[in-house]
Amino acid sequence: MGLWGQPEPDEGEGSRRALVRAHGGRVLLALALAFVTYLLFPTAPAADAPLYEVGSVAPDNVIAPFAFRVPKTDAELQAEREEAVRSTAAVLAFDATGVDSARFHVARFRALLEASLAPGASAAQATALVADAARVGVRITPAEVAYLRSAPRRQALMDGVATTLDRWLPRGVASTGAVPDAPADVAIARGGQYRVVPADSVPTLSTVLADARRARPDAGSEIAEALYVKLLSAFFRPTLAADRAATDRLRADALRGVDPNKWLVRAGEKIVGAHEVVGREEFDKMRALRTAVAQRGMSDRSLARGATRVAGALLHNLVLIAVFGVTLALFRPQLYRSFRAVSLFALGFLLVLVAAAVVARMPNPRPELIPIALAAVLFSVLFDARISLVAVLVVAILVGSQGPFRGSNTLFVVLVGGVAAAASVRTLSRRTQAFSAMLVVCAGYVLSSITLALALGWNLREAGIAAGFGALNALVSVALAMGLLAPAEEFTGIDTYLRLLEWSDLNRPLLQRLSLEAPGTYAHTIAMANLAEAACNAIGANGLLARVGTYYHDIGKLERPQYFVENQAKGRNPHDKLKPSASAAIIRNHVREGLELADEIKLPKVLRAFITEHHGTGRIVYFYEKAKERGDATSPNAAEFTYPGPTPQSAETAIVMLADGVEASARALQEPTPQKLRELVEHIVRMRIEQGQLRDAPLTLRQLEIVKDQFVRVLLGMHHARIEYPAASGGVTAEFASA
Repeated sequence: MGLWGQPEPDEGEGSRRALVRAHGGRVLLALALAFVTYLLFPTAPAADAPLYEVGSVAPDNVIAPFAFRVPKTDAELQAEREEAVRSTAAVLAFDATGVDSARFHVARFRALLEASLAPGASAAQATALVADAARVGVRITPAEVAYLRSAPRRQALMDGVATTLDRWLPRGVASTGAVPDAPADVAIARGGQYRVVPADSVPTLSTVLADARRARPDAGSEIAEALYVKLLSAFFRPTLAADRAATDRLRADALRGVDPNKWLVRAGEKIVGAHEVVGREEFDKMRALRTAVAQRGMSDRSLARGATRVAGALLHNLVLIAVFGVTLALFRPQLYRSFRAVSLFALGFLLVLVAAAVVARMPNPRPELIPIALAAVLFSVLFDARISLVAVLVVAILVGSQGPFRGSNTLFVVLVGGVAAAASVRTLSRRTQAFSAMLVVCAGYVLSSITLALALGWNLREAGIAAGFGALNALVSVALAMGLLAPAEEFTGIDTYLRLLEWSDLNRPLLQRLSLEAPGTYAHTIAMANLAEAACNAIGANGLLARVGTYYHDIGKLERPQYFVENQAKGRNPHDKLKPSASAAIIRNHVREGLELADEIKLPKVLRAFITEHHGTGRIVYFYEKAKERGDATSPNAAEFTYPGPTPQSAETAIVMLADGVEASARALQEPTPQKLRELVEHIVRMRIEQGQLRDAPLTLRQLEIVKDQFVRVLLGMHHARIEYPAASGGVTAEFASA
């Protein structure tokens, strides 16, 4: 065997072709995965700048090699921009037309009063004043008209209104709704200049009315006071109006004034000193330095230097992936030979890497959210826990060595979570094991959080947040793994314990047919299954696989059950009317017919092997000898009396072959004593070895001894001695007659 678990090819062109066939597709898959990893993490994995966790102690001085800026986070920048908008004063523009408009309406109303209430005016004119006033926006009552008949009062009132409006409106008075509640300041634009004043100092109609009450012309008259306020309100015109365009310009200037950078680090400035505790500010500066270093590398004008960085990153990724490929080829060559299995490993790696890239781009990356547990559980259930552990180690290092995660605790967190997941489930035989796996993975993340909290001095809240994210990851990852298990089985062709359990259901239609149409074969099958399962479990093989494979190994006999001795009544043998070659063809064809039935029910490939391998390439001895006895000029064609094979390729199919011969022969024993059973088992096993039927099976002589012991033990239980009950009145007692 070659280094990669493949046969050593011949020299020359054939050798090169064999190598390409054996490894070409896998190498291309590794290259593609390395390239995708580089696309997900384009910064160099071997970063030039250190990055120490918050709370850790820096081992060395970190000095800025060049000047760079530390940008604010998106959340910080957004908060500052919102604050800048809130703190920008709203603009109120002065409008002099309000003064002119107010004066015009005051003069018009004064003229109306003089015309209606002049000494020579008629009573009808005075009465019509109410309607005339309403048309100009003033609603007065007859009592107020009577008050206004007095010329001195009328003159004093109108002078007071005009004086108050002339005193306030030119200063700038806003309507009540024009002054915003926030911010606290407003900008008054007048004559091309801005004057910022508190919002509550801007005069409004309420301010004018409050001041006017203190200077009312006829303080002793309630009618005069009400009429005075009414006229001020009617003739008031705001002279300050909201200028939205000017406000938007000020806010735009304020937004431009928000600095997107938190700090400016000068060249040669110390970021953190040796043996100093790393704080949040130092951490942010180191992370910004790493980004600046990567950007300098990517924008370097030297094409050669840029190409070497890319090549180094790709080679870094490829080497780590190749480590797993070599491990797979050396220690799991059967998985390495399956391109679908290798592809599933690649898909699992890719899933973890994509999720890690998403986490790396979060404002506050949480390594606890990287779903390595999903890949680990899938690998453990589909393949085995050992290779799953190796896969977890490789993908954890691959993720932890990428630029965004170097110098952080990502490698530790991902490694602990992945190992816990890989070890949490091996053979999935019950659905409740998924909950156990969730608890184990949760415990792994909690342990990593406690460890980091103690090492880095986290407070209880930080440790709780990390553990919470890990618990969430455990729940989601294991649940997704259970959901993806069925399509993964279909993709790889690997049958898990749960799938074998589904096929072990004796109520399946085909097995029900076997029990009804070929009861002897069915009884033989059940007895064989007990033998095979016990022997496989004893040597560490898959006992459930052997049992389920035994259930289907003879389904081809359903086509002609009466031609097989276990289904024949005494004295009736249809082979008596056939030639030995025809009988042998019927017996031999139950393998082909079994495969046809297996195709109809879509029997998994691993179970189909029991149909083809349980007889191997053995000879149908009875009919071969019968053909020889008939005496012919030529010897019978041995190929017509030989099963098509192949010989057993696995421990399980080999043990089922042995169990088939042992069980059938044990039925023929007259007195199955322990000694006879032991001799029978020894004879069957020795005969199969001499026939070369076990040459391809991965069984050692030590394991064969254990198999024989288990066969004898189970056969003794099946053929135990019966108690001879005493007779009563010449027959069996009534107590046992119905037993």
